[in-house]
Amino acid sequence: MKNLLPYYFKIIGFVITLIGIILSVFYLFFDFRFTMPVFAVYSSFIHTKIFATFKTNYADELVLIFLLIGLFFISFSKEKIESENIDSIRYKSLIKSILFNFIFLFISILFVFGTGFIYVLVLNLFSFFIFYLIFFNFYKLKKN
Repeated sequence: MKNLLPYYFKIIGFVITLIGIILSVFYLFFDFRFTMPVFAVYSSFIHTKIFATFKTNYADELVLIFLLIGLFFISFSKEKIESENIDSIRYKSLIKSILFNFIFLFISILFVFGTGFIYVLVLNLFSFFIFYLIFFNFYKLKKN
């Protein structure tokens, strides 16, 4: 594939993902807080705000940004040694990850309710990349 990021983005992606995982551990287990002023197009907590600036805990958004960017870089950067089979492996992995992500969401809609469903939607930000990386590395190992 021509439109992939250079290989060094994969290394950067691993570092960014690791930072995101470390931040998520601090956020979940040590109540990490990072308060800063933000601009929101729409915010609804106690009061609904539209196109407003206010101070909020930005730690959870920071964790999500690091994980999302890191997994994106890992998923869509070239391999160290690109072979002819890699494009077909990428395509097959992409199709499988779309299918598995759809099944994951469909089952979640049927069986997960309330706040748990919000957690599933947040997990869905990463599930496509996780499925893709699992299938890509599985098919790559299978070819070798």
